[in-house]
Amino acid sequence: MTDVVVIGAGQAGLSASYFLRRRDVDHVVLDANPSPGGAWLHRWPSLRMRTVHGIHELPGMPFEQPSPDERANEAIPSYFARYEQLFDLPVVRPVNVTQVVDDGALLKVETSDGVWTTRGLINATGTWRRPFWPHYPGQETFHGRQVHTADYQGPASFAGKRVVVVGGGASATQLLMEIAPVAAETRWVTRREPVWREGPFNEDYGRRVVGLVEERVRAGLLPHSVVSVTGLPLNDQTRAAIASGALDRKPMFERITPTGVDWASGEHFDADVILWATGFRHDLDHLAPLHLRAPGGGIQVDGTRVVADPRIHLVGYGPSASTIGANRAGRSAVRELVGYLAQGVSPS
Repeated sequence: MTDVVVIGAGQAGLSASYFLRRRDVDHVVLDANPSPGGAWLHRWPSLRMRTVHGIHELPGMPFEQPSPDERANEAIPSYFARYEQLFDLPVVRPVNVTQVVDDGALLKVETSDGVWTTRGLINATGTWRRPFWPHYPGQETFHGRQVHTADYQGPASFAGKRVVVVGGGASATQLLMEIAPVAAETRWVTRREPVWREGPFNEDYGRRVVGLVEERVRAGLLPHSVVSVTGLPLNDQTRAAIASGALDRKPMFERITPTGVDWASGEHFDADVILWATGFRHDLDHLAPLHLRAPGGGIQVDGTRVVADPRIHLVGYGPSASTIGANRAGRSAVRELVGYLAQGVSPS
């Protein structure tokens, strides 16, 4: 048995482990990835550090800014690996958590590598393993290729193609700016008009944004992503793409046909590829046996503590899904969970 199991070794999980280590709490971090890096291991190879925004250093170790041309899926995992080594964090990998079940005063964490019994749980599984694919009429009839951001490997496979990019987030705009110069033609479609924001995404602004997301999870509603309330960065690169027409947004199409997409207006666009840059959902299926979801569809949390079971904290969920929020959440979760476990009480 261990006092605390942390599930996930991304920024939120490593932050939690750091603060647990500082308090000398017996714990283990279970990570499904084969090596350090969290979701950054899976970012597309063409994503460079110059286009990554909002990276916040882990507690206790500065993030030395790498070359702007360095691949993000190498630079940030390298930083995570050094961090794990520096603080001797007890990460076990690769371990896939299949489910967490109630065992009286304890929790049983069932995995691909055996069972861990614990008094407390910090869940930091993020979203990368749960890409969201919306459904539109006729989607199954499309003769071309459909790909999600999670499987994007760079612009080369889009060369000479007619491409529809679906989604209003930063990933959609980043991928459009890569694809448009090599594609035959592109269309960008979103459900809502994009909101462009000038100025730096600094820590003060990040905290205000986190507060907006926090309101929903306190009410037990499904969280909106932090990105959904930040707006899209307006910089020299995006201005140039807007001027060139690459970021000329159109409303969502009404249906998908075998050869492309149709709008309610009667307009049709022949397409070879539909790229779904439609985001991700929180990876929480392993917690289903605990029946934590509120009537609003989300898991009600107060800070990071699950209201229905104070033994469990969610970091990297809702307001702590940003790099700024993840560090703060790790510290807060450890402080509150350690205090709760010190009382020696059983959940109601």
